[in-house]
Amino acid sequence: MPFLYQTFYNFRNLKNDTIDLSSKEVYFVGENGQGKSNILESLYYSSYGISFRTNLDSRIVRNGERDFSLNSMYARDSGQSHKISVIFEGNRKKIEKDGKKIQDRKELINTIPCILFCHDDLRFATGEPESRRFFIDQSLSLFDPTYLDEIRSYKKILKSRNFVLKNHEYEMLDVYDQQLAQIGIVVQDKRKKAIFQFNQIFGQLFEQITGIEGVSIAYHPSWKEKESPNNQRDILNFLIAHREKDKVMETTLSGPHRDRIDFVRDHHFFVSTASTGQCRLISLILRVAQAVCYNRVTSSKPVLLMDDVLLELDPDKRAKFNALLPEYEQLFCTFLPGEPYERYMHSTTKIYKIQGGEWYE
Repeated sequence: MPFLYQTFYNFRNLKNDTIDLSSKEVYFVGENGQGKSNILESLYYSSYGISFRTNLDSRIVRNGERDFSLNSMYARDSGQSHKISVIFEGNRKKIEKDGKKIQDRKELINTIPCILFCHDDLRFATGEPESRRFFIDQSLSLFDPTYLDEIRSYKKILKSRNFVLKNHEYEMLDVYDQQLAQIGIVVQDKRKKAIFQFNQIFGQLFEQITGIEGVSIAYHPSWKEKESPNNQRDILNFLIAHREKDKVMETTLSGPHRDRIDFVRDHHFFVSTASTGQCRLISLILRVAQAVCYNRVTSSKPVLLMDDVLLELDPDKRAKFNALLPEYEQLFCTFLPGEPYERYMHSTTKIYKIQGGEWYE
């Protein structure tokens, strides 16, 4: 199994101890606030070097303490094994992989990719366009080892261009326009291809669970097709032609940071008329598609982390969704007491009861 164990020290409310995770499926059962999600957060943190719940590491430290640490052991079916250590001390973080300090989080990403299903994923369906761009960028970072550097470069150039626009220092605009066009075309092209891949999976799964056919993901790039987005010169000319508008607004009004991604059916926006349950299913199926795409591109199976995400689905849709889960190397789920988790478990599933930050079999 990928995660063999996890050792906690001052991590949230979890007791300072080691938990055995050496099963293909591990379920955590307990009331809200007892520590179930904290365990999933720790696994995500070990995989990516960040939390999915906060941007401030200091908030993870147990109340009354000043530092925390995590130690994880992975052993993949391929025979590879890795030890990840995270130490947060004195408001500084150090991450080691097999005893070697990690200089950049991207060094962790493909060690053991986790696909997280959580309540906040609903924003991918109902939130601002930025949330859907984030999801596609996150997916590409898993599939494409160069994409993280490319999107970082784009954001750095964009920040510099916006700075000179805001401060009316236009001398560098020619340079930034050329750089923005060059890297922006790459970002836009990769997003377009990723959404094409997602559409091979998304609509079919949504129809299997809901019976509603024809729902798809539509990509509306800021640099339209008429601007020939694969031609850097055309994009550069477009930026120059619209430069006066950018000067007036003191910001860059076009580019991948303005792309829109929508869910449509019969050429109409679907989310605006969809129920809460249907929107929840959109977010769940996006994560399934993310896992399937990762497997197709890399030939590796991810670890799935599912944090109380089935509560808003009726029993029939829960059963259908669980039957359509993608192949995984390991699965972690949280449940409230009284949920019918026995329906989903296997003979080898490990079940922990979580109470007050402690776990019991």
